Amino acid sequence: MGGSNDRVMLSGVPGSPYTRKMVALLRYRRIPYSLVQLSHEAPNLPRPKVSLLPTFYFPDGAGGLTAATDSTPLLRRLEREHAGREARPADPALALIDAVLEDFGDEWLTKAMFHYRWAYEPDIAKAAAVLPAYTRSRLPDEELQAAGRAFAERQIPRLRYVGSNPTTGPVIEASYVRFLDLMEAHLRDHRFLLGGRPAACDFAAYGQLTQLIHFDPTSMALTHARAPRVAAWTLLMEDLTGEEPTEADWFDAAALPATLTAILAEAGRTYAPLLLANARAVRDGAAEVQTHIDGQPWVMQPFPYQAKCLGWLREEYAALAPEDRTRADAALAGTGCEAMFTA
Repeated sequence: MGGSNDRVMLSGVPGSPYTRKMVALLRYRRIPYSLVQLSHEAPNLPRPKVSLLPTFYFPDGAGGLTAATDSTPLLRRLEREHAGREARPADPALALIDAVLEDFGDEWLTKAMFHYRWAYEPDIAKAAAVLPAYTRSRLPDEELQAAGRAFAERQIPRLRYVGSNPTTGPVIEASYVRFLDLMEAHLRDHRFLLGGRPAACDFAAYGQLTQLIHFDPTSMALTHARAPRVAAWTLLMEDLTGEEPTEADWFDAAALPATLTAILAEAGRTYAPLLLANARAVRDGAAEVQTHIDGQPWVMQPFPYQAKCLGWLREEYAALAPEDRTRADAALAGTGCEAMFTA
C-alpha cells in the first residue's frame, strides 16, 4: 500500500474522531502505517474529491497515489486487503449488528460530539484555542487566536448539518446520557461491544468518545462523573496491539447479552427514526426533515450522506442468506432497529 516500506499512509489530526477511529484500528490490527500530520507540508499528496479526515493514500497502479476518505468503506477495504485480527465478525448476522452500531457511533454519537463542542461557551473557547494549533502552531499568538475565532465562526453554522439546534439539543443530550449509562452497564461484564475482542462498532464509538470524554469540557465533566468505566475504556481503546483475539471471543448472535440489546434499543429509539425520516426527506426533495424522536420534535436540514448510510445498511441486510437474516431479525427484534429494514 501507500507510503514507505509498504506502510498505509494517511493524514489527519487528533481533533478528528474519525482519524482517531482509524489510527486505533490500524494499531489493533498491527497494520504498519505512516500518519502525516496536517501541520507538515505535503504538496505531493493528492487531494480527495471531498476533503474529509482522515484521508488515506493508496497506490493507483500507475506509480502514484490516490486519495480516499470515509472511515466505514476504508475499514472494510482494510478488512479485504489485510488478513488476521479482523474488526468485523465472520458471522454475517453479527456483522450486520456491528454495521448498525458502527453507523450509530459514526453518525449519531457524532451529533453529541459536535453539539457539545459548539453549543457551550467553554467548549467553543477551548476548541477555538486548541484545534487550529494542531495544524498552525507556528503562527504568532495573535494570528493563531484570529484563526481560532475564524474556525469557530465557520463551524458553529455547520451545526445545522448534524441536526444540533435549540429544538434538537435536548434530544441529543438526553440520548448521550442514556448511552453513557448503557455503555457503563455493558462494561461491567464485557470488554467490548460484541464480546471479548473489538469490532468496527467499538472503534466508531471510541472515535467520538475521544472528544466527548477527553477534550470537550462540558461532556467531559458529565462523563467522568457518570461513567468512569466508559472514560477508562476510551483511553484503553487507544492502543490494543497487545490483544490476541480469537473467533471464540465474539458473542453468539442468537444469545446477545441484555446490555448489548439495550444499546441497540437506544439506536432504535433515536437513530433509526432519524435515518428513516431523513431518507424520506432526501427522496422527496424536502427542504427540511421534520419528525419526532423519543417523543420530541426533531427538525434539521436533510443530509444526503445519511440517506446513503441507510442504503448501505439495507444492502448488507439484503445480501444475508435466509438463515442469517432470520438470526439477525431475531437479534434486532424489539429494539427499533428492525424498522430500518422493514419500513
